Amino acid sequence: MIAILKQIFNFKIFFKIAFFLSFAGVIVLISDFGYDQSNPIQEIINGYYFIVLTIGVIATAIRYITLKKNIHDKVFIFDAVSLLIIIFIIFIHFFSWETHRHLTFLYNDNWLKFAILLTFIREFAEQKLNYKRTLLNPAQLFITSFLGIIFLGTFLLLLPNATYTEISFLDALFTSTSAVCVTGLIVVDTGSFFTQFGQIIILLLIQVGGIGILTFASYFSYFFKGGSNYENQLVLSDLTNSQKLGDVFSTLKRILIITFSIEIIGGLLIFSSLNSALLPTFFERAFFSVFHSVSAFCNAGFSTLPNSLYESGFRFNYALQSYIMLLLVIGGLGFPIVVNILKYSKYWLINNFLYFSKNKKQYKPWVFSINSRITLITTFSLTIIGTILFYLSEYNNTLVAHTGFGKVITALFGATTPRTAGFNTVDMTALNFSTIMMIFLLMWIGASPASTGGGIKTSTFAIATLNFWSLARGKTRIEVYRREISDISVRRAFAVISLSLLVIGSGIIAISIFDSDKNLKSIAFECFSAYSTVGLSIGITPTLSAASKYVLILIMFIGRVSMLSILIAVIKKVKHKNYRYPTEEITIN
Repeated sequence: MIAILKQIFNFKIFFKIAFFLSFAGVIVLISDFGYDQSNPIQEIINGYYFIVLTIGVIATAIRYITLKKNIHDKVFIFDAVSLLIIIFIIFIHFFSWETHRHLTFLYNDNWLKFAILLTFIREFAEQKLNYKRTLLNPAQLFITSFLGIIFLGTFLLLLPNATYTEISFLDALFTSTSAVCVTGLIVVDTGSFFTQFGQIIILLLIQVGGIGILTFASYFSYFFKGGSNYENQLVLSDLTNSQKLGDVFSTLKRILIITFSIEIIGGLLIFSSLNSALLPTFFERAFFSVFHSVSAFCNAGFSTLPNSLYESGFRFNYALQSYIMLLLVIGGLGFPIVVNILKYSKYWLINNFLYFSKNKKQYKPWVFSINSRITLITTFSLTIIGTILFYLSEYNNTLVAHTGFGKVITALFGATTPRTAGFNTVDMTALNFSTIMMIFLLMWIGASPASTGGGIKTSTFAIATLNFWSLARGKTRIEVYRREISDISVRRAFAVISLSLLVIGSGIIAISIFDSDKNLKSIAFECFSAYSTVGLSIGITPTLSAASKYVLILIMFIGRVSMLSILIAVIKKVKHKNYRYPTEEITIN
């Protein structure tokens, strides 16, 4: 029977049609959300939705009928649940005319749109994703993916229903870049200028920008197919910093699980800390919690409040600030460090509590990697020193309105948020000059490598510090924890430092030319904040000229993808040479 069906129908063409119909369905869905539709047009759109969903259900059914290989249980469960949901939605919306009187909630058109997205995800996952290294190297692919999401986000924010009033292309591009690059600098107020549809777009851009669109696309493809070709794994291993080729998709899985788990827990904690008098409805509190949990973990700094967490009613909510700080720190540590901490915690618990006297303790040397040790010590040191300096500098200034415990929490938040987070619980324009100088340094250092944060990174700062300490002691090598730091790590660290100062300095000069009326401190603050994807501002961002905004857009993008990655992407690599020139000493000081 199957052989006869294959002869009559060309299933490959049918599957392609199903994919393109679902892709077009997503475009129609975006248009449906973005524009107000008349009743006749809405009926035509709903008719197209019916076609897409029906074809999608048939395509999934045919795959199982004609499938020759075994399918994983998790894929079967996903397909079974998806099909039940889609068929139920089709029945309610197109065949059960009495439903809308009894089940008004299920008759909402948003369920149709949700079904369209499910169909598209399933059809997209069946497509072959081939990352050709001969066409784009990993650095070029990484940069191109960010550019694509930024311009897509710009288009979505330009839709009429995304804003209450018309937005210019420049402001839409600036907001999209800031969201995708998880920066947080804004030219219009997020809460009052963008509709809920627009805020959801910003939320999705933050999430995709924090994790990376390639992570989502690659893992979904792997999830449904159960494998990938060698070239794809090779490229993804470069993008995910996987040390073993076989660990690529397990790394992607960990990234997604850790991200969503922490964001869900963070959202629940934030929800529990909210005052129902400020956000009366359940939906308002839920959306606020989800938005700020994602924004905090991705170190984006976007808030739906006009004055961020300094808004009246929130500035003294220390529980909320503590939960957001926790999300900022975890997101800023980086996925490899978080995974290493979880691995070490499991090892420590087993060895100290869960072993029996008959069994010897497990011994695993270097469970806690050298990278994790350096990153955590640097992060902890910067946070403690920053908190003490902020507390002393602002005790009689911005901290004067807080109590003893409140002063400590606010000072701790003030030292944590410059590390690429962007939230503020104090008036940034009222800070003392000494505090602003400290924030400059914290912004420049930024978060940890392979995290959602920016800056030169804590490991780079640690290597630079260890280097001058080694030179002062007369050592020719950097040694720490009975390990020697490789020369390539040292060279990369100083290349990152040099390039960061070059980009930031160029940005300051450019904005000083375009906006000569602004003072140097404010301009420098914006440039450091943009490069390190922090999002803190002294308040001049909305008043900058168009040229200066384009400069900040470029700096935000460079800060997110890193100048070194851009150079690797555009400069042709030379072949390895099997010779070395004579060494010469250069006079340094």
